Amino acid sequence: MSKQQNIEDRLWEYLDGAGSADDRLFIEQLIASNTEWKAKYQELLELQDLLSHRLELDEPSMRFTQNIMEAISKHHIAPAAKSYINKRIVWGIAGFFTCTILGFLIAFFAQIHWSAGSTPDSSFINKINLDKVDNSKFFSSTYATIFMMVNVVLGLVALDMYLRRQKAEGKRQR
Repeated sequence: MSKQQNIEDRLWEYLDGAGSADDRLFIEQLIASNTEWKAKYQELLELQDLLSHRLELDEPSMRFTQNIMEAISKHHIAPAAKSYINKRIVWGIAGFFTCTILGFLIAFFAQIHWSAGSTPDSSFINKINLDKVDNSKFFSSTYATIFMMVNVVLGLVALDMYLRRQKAEGKRQR
């Protein structure tokens, strides 16, 4: 710590009334005898007087909060998410993905040979031989093609409904 900073710290302690009586007496003697300490003491006294008596704090006007709220109300505020997110579309998308995942799981489990014999040391993972699962049967079957076509049509219908609703809302806002 520099000498100047040390002087300032000790003088602030003296002005605040902190420290022992011996320290206060020693600082009073330094102020009386040393010009550097006396000049710094006068500077800190003026600063303390300015902070405590002469400095007036600016206060906001009585209508400050109301003025701010009025200024904000002039701007367009985004509506809550509840008003522009259609829950039926969200449920439709969730249903589409659920059906797709269930379809794939059913096809996967349908191809596993559950009647295969087991030994006491074999685990469930060892029973399932993924090399024997034939994906070409699933993806080339008529049922999978129909399932995917129905899902695509349902997705397009949901998209059409959404776009029509957006168009209708756009006309109402004009």
